[in-house]
Amino acid sequence: MGLSIESRVLFNDHVLVILPASQSKSLHLQLPEKIDCVYPRKSGVSVGKKTVNHPMLSVDDYGDGRWLVRCPVPPANYTAAVGLKGEWKNGKGIEWEMGRGGKKSVQLWDMVAYEAVFDGEDMAVVFVKGLQLKPDRESEPTPFRCQFWKEGEDYALTTQATTAAQETIRCPLPPELKVKPWDGEEVRVTVEVTSKVPGRSHLTGTKRQLVPSIAKLHQSSNKNNVKGRSKLKYKLCACTMVWNQAAFIREWVMYHTWLGVERWFVYDNNSDDGLKDVIDELNAENYDVNRHTWPWIKSQEAGFSHCLLRARDQCQWVAFFDVDEFYNFPPPKPRQNSTIVYRGPNALQKVVEHVSARQRTVGEIRTDCHNFGPSGLKKTPAEGLMLGYTCRLKGLERHKSIVRPDAVDDSLLNQVHHFKLKKEFKKLNFHRAVINHYKYQVWDNFKAKFYRRVSTYVVDWQENQNENSRDRAPGLGTEAIEPPNWPQKFCEVWDTRLRDFVLSNLADRNTGLLPWQKSVQ
Repeated sequence: MGLSIESRVLFNDHVLVILPASQSKSLHLQLPEKIDCVYPRKSGVSVGKKTVNHPMLSVDDYGDGRWLVRCPVPPANYTAAVGLKGEWKNGKGIEWEMGRGGKKSVQLWDMVAYEAVFDGEDMAVVFVKGLQLKPDRESEPTPFRCQFWKEGEDYALTTQATTAAQETIRCPLPPELKVKPWDGEEVRVTVEVTSKVPGRSHLTGTKRQLVPSIAKLHQSSNKNNVKGRSKLKYKLCACTMVWNQAAFIREWVMYHTWLGVERWFVYDNNSDDGLKDVIDELNAENYDVNRHTWPWIKSQEAGFSHCLLRARDQCQWVAFFDVDEFYNFPPPKPRQNSTIVYRGPNALQKVVEHVSARQRTVGEIRTDCHNFGPSGLKKTPAEGLMLGYTCRLKGLERHKSIVRPDAVDDSLLNQVHHFKLKKEFKKLNFHRAVINHYKYQVWDNFKAKFYRRVSTYVVDWQENQNENSRDRAPGLGTEAIEPPNWPQKFCEVWDTRLRDFVLSNLADRNTGLLPWQKSVQ
């Protein structure tokens, strides 16, 4: 049986293949046990076989019935227009191939519209790689227009962009798409860019370019995305983006659920360490963790904008922080007003409840961080991050935030962990808590940061640029070589406040085990 492939994207280290929802749904297909990537020989090359096969790197659920398959980069003399062969345990086999309606195009990651999502009932947001917009400010939306079309149609509907920032373009939906029922159809969308072209005699012309696109709007994703909701289901949610954090996410989710986080949006950025299994286990234990496959490399800001749009119809507040960051509520200082105590169960939820009730113009709650070092350790602490790492630097570092989704500016402009707010909202610096950031862990864990930084605008550590950036570890350079005396570095203050608090409140009185340890003992 020959089936078609929806899209392909060529990255530096793999080819991403997207399989359409219609086929898996109509044939009631489950993910195959085995998939081979089939590479066709380049045209004009007569040496070698017509096709060569290599095992896939991984396969994943992409939502709405679609699948993602990650294939190795093509061998020499073969193209990235890869086909697939799938096999199941029962011996059934299916091919996804280039012919028979399949598209031969391969999009390059340096310029492509890669995601689209509804923003309320009448707007769409398109995420585009390669626009080269300023990282820290809004851009003029006039040069951008969105084009919408359905598969098989030879015309597109066009609307003018209303905002443009970073990799995010926001446009109204065409009236035709709002009036006519979709009948379950998917709508393709891309962005048209108009630029000025110098001409003769100081005249200026214009050039219009359509960005290649794999982005689609799915009707199912707009079922509950309606503005003006009278009541949101969750008081406090959390969003994060992770790569290979399966070892730590259980501790992070369980602890912050105890502090009052009710729902989790975990954007999985190509993990291959069993993260899905850990999240499935958490959900089986009645934690509410939504894993969203986010295959796009160096696109954290766009991912957080995407997450905020998904969370807006469910959550009053959304915390944006990482899996190695833990909220810590030390005892109040003598001069602080202690009538409101933010310690113990639901402490974070009490914070947002208090702000919602008394400071209604606050749209973002900011909390500073302490950066912890290896604390003398050479191996990952079996008891977890909060108990294992207890020595830190003295100074406070940049903050992380909890935001009100309805207070965020329409541009969705963000600097990873905080967003630009609408004019009528303000930020609140919250000093009753601090975030323990276990940034400099044992070397075997820390060196993974050299592989790739997830932010669009942060240079990868292997590149000889911005070596004094606050994102980097001081003095490490561009190679993942353990420096002398690493276990003793970044240690200026021994701080066991969170460790002691966790042991006092969460350890089992009989066994001494913490909740995240029980399933592994």
